[in-house]
Amino acid sequence: MQASKANISPRVKDVLHIKNAFPELSADDVERIIKVTNSNKEQKKPRINMTTKGPSRKQIIIPIAKSNAELIINSASSNITNINKCLKNTKSDIIADFIHLTNDRVIITTNKPANMSDLLTIEKYVKNINNINSNNIDCPHLPKSKSYLKIIGLSHNTENGVLTPEVVEGVFKDSHLFENVVLASKP
Repeated sequence: MQASKANISPRVKDVLHIKNAFPELSADDVERIIKVTNSNKEQKKPRINMTTKGPSRKQIIIPIAKSNAELIINSASSNITNINKCLKNTKSDIIADFIHLTNDRVIITTNKPANMSDLLTIEKYVKNINNINSNNIDCPHLPKSKSYLKIIGLSHNTENGVLTPEVVEGVFKDSHLFENVVLASKP
């Protein structure tokens, strides 16, 4: 009884092909060759797992009114092209990849984190788009980071004997280390 070619599995075809090309190879050698060729096919591009959720540092956030945002998104491809021209004219090494809209902001994703001059260039371009009300556009900014802070060394003995969130906030305000820190929640 002879098997039709349609019923032969790809693995058997590989074995037969290698055995026909190299009849002197042992079964173990054929098996090693198949493993090497299959492992090359199965390798995937490495993927970096992020340990944090939220926007990346490669995003530029522009708080904007919804009517203005829709005007920008409707011609997103031409706006990306023009933003890249403006960035190139200022000798910047970042490139804007795409624009998308979330809630009350437009997010421009770039190939690298932007610096302050890049943000100013993008702000100038966005405020000069036709039919845009520039008064409803806030300054572009990079995403803000959230960190958790373990506070040690605060005395439990206070003037009234109770350590309250207000006392902890007072310590923050008195310290120069926390000048630009904004608390996301009460301590």
